[in-house]
Amino acid sequence: MLKSDFYFDLPEELIAQTPLKDRSASRLLVLDKKTGEVQHKVFRDIVDMINLGDCLVINETKVLPARLIGARKDTGSRVEILLLKRNEDDTWETIVYPGKKARPGHVIEFGNGLLEAEIVKVLDDGNRIVKFRYEGIFEELLDKLGEMPLPPYIHEKLEDKNRYQTVYAKNEGSAAAPTAGLHFTPELMDQLKNKGVNIARLTLHVGLGTFRPVKEDDIMDHKMHSEFYMIDKENADLINSTREKGGRIITVGTTSTRTLESIADENGHIEACSGWTDIFIYPGYKFKIVDNLITNFHLPESTLIMLVSALAGRENVLNAYKTAVEEKYRFFSFGDAMFIASDIKKI
Repeated sequence: MLKSDFYFDLPEELIAQTPLKDRSASRLLVLDKKTGEVQHKVFRDIVDMINLGDCLVINETKVLPARLIGARKDTGSRVEILLLKRNEDDTWETIVYPGKKARPGHVIEFGNGLLEAEIVKVLDDGNRIVKFRYEGIFEELLDKLGEMPLPPYIHEKLEDKNRYQTVYAKNEGSAAAPTAGLHFTPELMDQLKNKGVNIARLTLHVGLGTFRPVKEDDIMDHKMHSEFYMIDKENADLINSTREKGGRIITVGTTSTRTLESIADENGHIEACSGWTDIFIYPGYKFKIVDNLITNFHLPESTLIMLVSALAGRENVLNAYKTAVEEKYRFFSFGDAMFIASDIKKI
């Protein structure tokens, strides 16, 4: 299967640069994964499409303000650090730009010296291990000095950091937001709960690998990034109970989908667990637990559009994307949403 099988033409003006004032006012394209039929809704209509006894699975990860802009202590030249993964003893795996200004022993300072980072090691892939020095609490300094690590296709400055967080974000650790969840408001969550919809919570910390393009022509040669996940017994039991009673499992985002498909056994049963997943889902994959998916519109030739195509069929997805372009839907992180449903006539 070739990368080019997942290409579509996207006018640049359809890439959303800023979030809507009202999260739930985004448009919603509903796709029947069996027939390919498409309907056009508004995101707040999602409440009418999820039924009593269904289970909505959300990712509670919280994005770190992981982009730090500082200067080399000896030269004053500008350096940017992007935090990827926390290790021990205040060391982090990071991306540093420009790399030529970040060799072992170099020290970068932020906030006039409130925070310092020493380059400890250069990894084989070009990432850097840095050790931070500071007084006080690291998380408080990061909140003060850091910026949200917005995707490279967003060029506008984000005025409110919280707009790149879901309203239910809880467990800090992501380098990027699980963007399908950005459309939900507290009111929508309350409406779903009052309707009798089960809401299960898990965490998958999104890595920057989610933005890395597939470079290989044959997608089978692509190596997925690894991401940390966790789910407790209460939420695992809720998902299992929903399935036993005939309810649908509706994941919010590809991150929740990848987590459930990583931990489910062949019968779709899950247990409380945590670990790392590098699962790569593309057409031909047989889903074990996920029935329906709420997701955003993804980049051409990305692993995310491949996952969506595995669930709804490549031709159905590309036809739906073609319709979305014609109807001028907004694309990517701050864009509109899609609901991939089992049977559009039953919602």
